[in-house]
Amino acid sequence: MKIAFHGAARTVTGSKHLVTLQNGKQILFDCGMFQGLGQETDTLNGSFGFDAKAVTYLLLSHAHIDHCGLIPKLVKEGFNGKIFCTPGTKDLAAILMQDSAEIQRDDAKFINKKRKAQGQPPIEPLYDTDDVAKALPLFNIVQYDQWFEIEKGIQVLYTDAGHIIGSAAVHARITENGKTEQISFSGDVGRYRDIILRSPEVFPQADYVLIESTYGNSLHQDVFDTPDQLLQFVVKTCVQKKGKLIIPAFSVGRTQEILYFLNGLSNDKKLPAIPVYVDSPLSFEATQVVKNHPENFNRDIQQLLKTDADPFDFPGLTFTQSVDESKALNDDHRPMIIISASGMADAGRVKHHIMNNISDAKNTILLVGYCEPHSLGGHLMSGAKRVHIFGEYFNVVAEVGSIRSMSAHGDFNDLCQFLACQDPALVKQLFIVHGEYNVQQDFQNSLLKKGFKDVQVPDIHQSFPLE
Repeated sequence: MKIAFHGAARTVTGSKHLVTLQNGKQILFDCGMFQGLGQETDTLNGSFGFDAKAVTYLLLSHAHIDHCGLIPKLVKEGFNGKIFCTPGTKDLAAILMQDSAEIQRDDAKFINKKRKAQGQPPIEPLYDTDDVAKALPLFNIVQYDQWFEIEKGIQVLYTDAGHIIGSAAVHARITENGKTEQISFSGDVGRYRDIILRSPEVFPQADYVLIESTYGNSLHQDVFDTPDQLLQFVVKTCVQKKGKLIIPAFSVGRTQEILYFLNGLSNDKKLPAIPVYVDSPLSFEATQVVKNHPENFNRDIQQLLKTDADPFDFPGLTFTQSVDESKALNDDHRPMIIISASGMADAGRVKHHIMNNISDAKNTILLVGYCEPHSLGGHLMSGAKRVHIFGEYFNVVAEVGSIRSMSAHGDFNDLCQFLACQDPALVKQLFIVHGEYNVQQDFQNSLLKKGFKDVQVPDIHQSFPLE
């Protein structure tokens, strides 16, 4: 048995980890899209580094695009095996993959107009909506906390990871030559004491562990201060400067957290009477999916539901659907809040909103989550004075702010708590994935000090024997 790392290796996105058994069967943990890596992004997404037709099973941890976004491409290139995931993940992945296909189509159309004028050949999307439709019948629903057999000698367990609705850590017990060993993949680890979701669960002792490391060398600010920070940006931008507050936010997880905070401010009569737009059809659909899975909510939200039937809705909130509605926001010069995907500001409608509002000092672009350094959000977060959007350069005149406490990823303490159920002496190898390389090196040193004896930081396409 061996494992190869074809994504989220010394970078954050593109999660793909392939286990090959002695009999030739292959188990793929996640099939995610690379995001926010500048010119490298298209090249990395263009080739898997393995044969899609040879993959037997896909174990999907959760529905974020950097974990599920290349499933339609996998099917397009010949994969026809079973995909396992939780009910929440299936519901979210269906709308996220469809949205990804539509964004690729629309972005390609927009970019190809300019390429044609410049005499350049057109670009092609990675996949289309037909490929998404072919992928969906391959999804198989599994429940948390129940071992199940996918074939003789391979058992799988999903445990709650507390990251987004339906997210899971995935554990595979594989028997070869009469010997059984467990591989545990963290997926993305959520935060203990999350404002909406249940905390990550403990899991059985593993022989091999794959652990994410997005915030493997840092600590988050206290999330309970977030509503006050958010209110300060609203008041300064929309009340004092009469401008627009543009918030790039992932449609799944982050958008619902912002709506939850704004709902709380509204209930407390603190939210100014200004319009709030969620400009993303996907965010609307994702919010409905989140509402349909209250079983993933923590006790506090369960209690709140007894007095507030919808903790993600409040007066003044509008979900826009059509392109015309989205474009109309650029011609509306009233103070307002616009929440739009994507969270890294690298695709989707928010990119247009930033392009149309970045040159006005009364506006604010508020970053509320992790951004790859090479993404548009990453450039803005780093203090860039000039940014490249849709083939043109724009001076950054608008204020750029950030709220560091809003993250669905666990920080260093959360990751250590997640691993606390494991006896380090019994873990043969621990692989650090899904993180920036310098962060992973710091996390590696920390885990070695905690007693894990063999801690690896795989490079892209690197393979390791599991003996």
